Amino acid sequence: MTFDVPPAELRIPPSAPGMRIGLYGGSFNPPHAAHRAASLLALKKLGLDRVWWLVTPGNPLKDNNGLPPLAERLALARQVADHPALVPTGLEAGLGTRYSHDTVAELVRRRPGVRFVWLMGADNLASFHRWQRWRDIAALVPIAVIDRAGLSLNATAAPAARALERWRLDERLASRLADAPAPSWVFLHGLKSPLSSTALRSHARHKSPHGMMPDDASASLRAAQYGENIGKA
Repeated sequence: MTFDVPPAELRIPPSAPGMRIGLYGGSFNPPHAAHRAASLLALKKLGLDRVWWLVTPGNPLKDNNGLPPLAERLALARQVADHPALVPTGLEAGLGTRYSHDTVAELVRRRPGVRFVWLMGADNLASFHRWQRWRDIAALVPIAVIDRAGLSLNATAAPAARALERWRLDERLASRLADAPAPSWVFLHGLKSPLSSTALRSHARHKSPHGMMPDDASASLRAAQYGENIGKA
């Protein structure tokens, strides 16, 4: 399968032993300011060196019909990220991995000296128990769950959260997560953005049958200032 993406963007980004790197996976359809805000929050609270945005070729749990090309989503992700520590990458397409577990396992194998942390929104924690080999993901790397407006209670009461409860760290210890042995996880508060890719796609469809309109993309880029403020808070 070809993705019309430069080979460099399909390779694993540069890293060095001892680096703390957050792995933030998703279709990024489209990327938006809340992705950026969540990443900056994780950078600050977890003491990360980088956050890699794993722009997936296609989510196996979702209908990928109409999913914009990987190259298009990567290009917009770079515009929205707009930060030297936020690194959009198509490495999953390069590795040929389909499921998050396979991606994480391959990165851990290839970069044994890097301290990876899996990042996810509270909405994903609520459905984490449906992911393929989710327990194995938790056993491979620590996990940081980032609060989403109105989703805290549902997420922390979900099956995966209950199963992993004994390994949950107090949020005051978040800076130690990257060094903690898996399974370890923390719930990060402070992000209350109502933005979501689903809502942006719905708005775009109401405006045009062809997907995101230029002013929708511009609005997402302008809203990135919100993420900058969260990161400095």
